[in-house]
Amino acid sequence: MEFFAHTRKPATLAEIADHFGWPRSSTFNLLATLSEKGYLYEPRPRAGFYPTPRWLAMARMISEVEPLPPWTHTLVADLSAETGETASIVAPAGVMAVFIDVVESKAAIRYFATIGHRVPIHATASGRALLLQYSQEERDSVYRKIEFKQYGPSTPISIEAVEAELRNSIERGYCQSFGDYSRDLAGAAIPLPIGDRRLSVVVAGPEFRIGPKVAEVAALIARTVDRLRPKTTAA
Repeated sequence: MEFFAHTRKPATLAEIADHFGWPRSSTFNLLATLSEKGYLYEPRPRAGFYPTPRWLAMARMISEVEPLPPWTHTLVADLSAETGETASIVAPAGVMAVFIDVVESKAAIRYFATIGHRVPIHATASGRALLLQYSQEERDSVYRKIEFKQYGPSTPISIEAVEAELRNSIERGYCQSFGDYSRDLAGAAIPLPIGDRRLSVVVAGPEFRIGPKVAEVAALIARTVDRLRPKTTAA
């Protein structure tokens, strides 16, 4: 789907096989199966394959099961508009954190992120804001699965380092990152629990722009959440 979203046009078997480096026979079998199931069609004879609207229908059915409350999109839209940076809602996915709603900055130099973007849960502000919502036992279980790598000079590369950063985050009232995972990128995040769902909200951008005002951005995030979150429900 990402291939078609990027190209925005039908693709032949040869084009798809060449793009992914797949054998022609395997590509043929895959395309034939997807066509038989109603997920691909040929808009014009021998002009290539393109996704059918069935993908959209299935995506809607999936999203309706665990929808985000409408106010959460307003949250990231308002934060992006006010800060000029990229704002996102993030959820846990094992040892990773996955972006489930994103409003990207309009600046030429910005944090490029899209829905589905994944980052290490321990090495990012958004991920650590998720870990703050875990019990110690749950965090220990996650730590055992993490392959600690030095992504940047400030990456926490041990359980002790992650736990120390979580304690610092509690003391300051927000999570922060200065090139911990992505070089020259800074961000601020806070936990965003909704019902029994553990989420976080993060604002991130180039370190030269957002770095000096991370505390201000974090305070803005907290104020905006407080303003938009319904007061009478768990949403």
